Amino acid sequence: MSRLLRALLLGMMLALPAATFGQGAPAILLAEIYRGQVDVTRYLVSEKFDGVRAIWNGETLVFRSGRPIHAPQWFVDALPKRSLDGELWMGRGSFERLSGVVRREVPNDEEWRQVRYMIFELPGAAGGFRARAAEIRALVADAGIPWLVAIDQLPVGSRDELQRRFKQVIAQGGEGLVLHLADAQYVTGRSDVLLKMKSSADGEGVVIAHLPGKGKYSGMLGALRVRLADGRELNLGSGFSEQQRLQPPAIGATVTFRYRDLTRQGLPRFATFVRERGAE
Repeated sequence: MSRLLRALLLGMMLALPAATFGQGAPAILLAEIYRGQVDVTRYLVSEKFDGVRAIWNGETLVFRSGRPIHAPQWFVDALPKRSLDGELWMGRGSFERLSGVVRREVPNDEEWRQVRYMIFELPGAAGGFRARAAEIRALVADAGIPWLVAIDQLPVGSRDELQRRFKQVIAQGGEGLVLHLADAQYVTGRSDVLLKMKSSADGEGVVIAHLPGKGKYSGMLGALRVRLADGRELNLGSGFSEQQRLQPPAIGATVTFRYRDLTRQGLPRFATFVRERGAE
């Protein structure tokens, strides 16, 4: 049996438990892309942390997909007994290391001591976002634990100031900024009350085929064939670790990719695999 076939079978086996958890993906707020379409002075701005989205309902910590996160008991026992939304994070440029840590079924205490839960929302809380941000700061202060952090939410006076802050974050190795409408009530789904500002764009597609690798990737994944929301198809051949080439996302999985711009036909150019969306 080839390494690729073994990996595909393993990926199918790993995908099975999701149906046994008895819960679907939680309803959360998702960001639109900032394209200069809003009055930025009405928004509070924070750094966009390239972490793993984690939702806490007061008792259980789960990924965006609804799958449980197997954090150490001490990590979750100290969290406030109310709903939180944020990113598990280990620092700029550490996504792959973080991903390995938070996806283990048996957590490693030493590794989890380096993880921070960066809070940016209180699901279902009343009031505008400015009030919720203040409530987050108070909750984090009351908890008094180093792994719970309130993300700074700051106003901007103009688009020029926003651009300066964006360039500063990028120069420091950050991913970008997030803009949250200051007076917005809590909503779920994709909405322009939450905007992300990045130096490159993201897209999503559903895996429809595994294309075999050649040369140094012989016996491994060469590329993912994905179908976009409009029905067109695209190959993703870069951005994979060796482990991901041995254990690629399963057929039917939704994956996120990053690209620079669009071709004349409107397809993403220089698309690079980022992660499997269901694992977030």
